[in-house]
Amino acid sequence: MAFSEKVRNLVKDAWDDGYVCLLASTGPDGPNVSPKGSMMIFDDHHLAYWERSKKKAFENLKADDRVCVVYSNMQAQRDGRLASGILRFYGRAELHEKGPVRDAIFARLNNREQTHDGADEGVGVLIRVERAADVRGKPIE
Repeated sequence: MAFSEKVRNLVKDAWDDGYVCLLASTGPDGPNVSPKGSMMIFDDHHLAYWERSKKKAFENLKADDRVCVVYSNMQAQRDGRLASGILRFYGRAELHEKGPVRDAIFARLNNREQTHDGADEGVGVLIRVERAADVRGKPIE
């Protein structure tokens, strides 16, 4: 699926704009929702982020790779930049603790994420997007 430049930029700037993406995962202890300030559209088939904290989301992904990423920006809807201010990306996550995919994700992080405490020990997470829709169920433009 090809993402528009508009959607790519909104997700890339989500943390700076105050609309951090949320990652929903599930594991042995149940569901979890975590903010992911490093979320990015990696390519036309993947999202990616840098897992620095290695807490509940990380534990859940080891048990169940299914995820939903939510981008919520109602101001973008009010301003006419998005038809719906809530976008959902459903897919499966892969953990990359070393290797070229981890390195490629790290290289695309902004300076804030690359220099944050613990960044050098983080894990690259690549999410293969199987479906993407706005809150109304319409495909993401």
